[in-house]
Amino acid sequence: MGIEKLKEDYEKLQKKHKLPSFKELNEDFHIEKIAESETEILIREVRKFIGDKLANYMRFIENLLNPVNVPMFFFSFIKMMDADDKKRLSEIYKELMKFEIKFIEIDLDFNEEKEAKLITDSCEFWKTAKKDMLKIIGKINGRWDDKYEANNKGYFG
Repeated sequence: MGIEKLKEDYEKLQKKHKLPSFKELNEDFHIEKIAESETEILIREVRKFIGDKLANYMRFIENLLNPVNVPMFFFSFIKMMDADDKKRLSEIYKELMKFEIKFIEIDLDFNEEKEAKLITDSCEFWKTAKKDMLKIIGKINGRWDDKYEANNKGYFG
């Protein structure tokens, strides 16, 4: 397709549905990668890229909130989060789950207007969620050098 053609086609959709700018979506959701593939329904591909990114963050947050079979570094994150961080991540997670259901629903029953609304709603949600997650990550980054008591007893005590 090519990046210029993608931008041109997206601009038509943007005007028709009052979507966020290409630049904004590309910065947050890497939609420029759509240029590497052929598609007749561009709006669906844009929505898929947004859905994939939000699903990845949903899994990341899930691993922080419910660490089962996760890499060890998740436990370092978890130790550095306070109750407010966990509460906010739980709220973000709940919203991400709602979006995931909407993505599945629209994937099963294509509707251009619903696709456009989901893109716009997802982008608006992500602006707030991203800021909150950056605050939490910033707090964690500031605490990497804090000392924690290690339990050197091992698995059996």
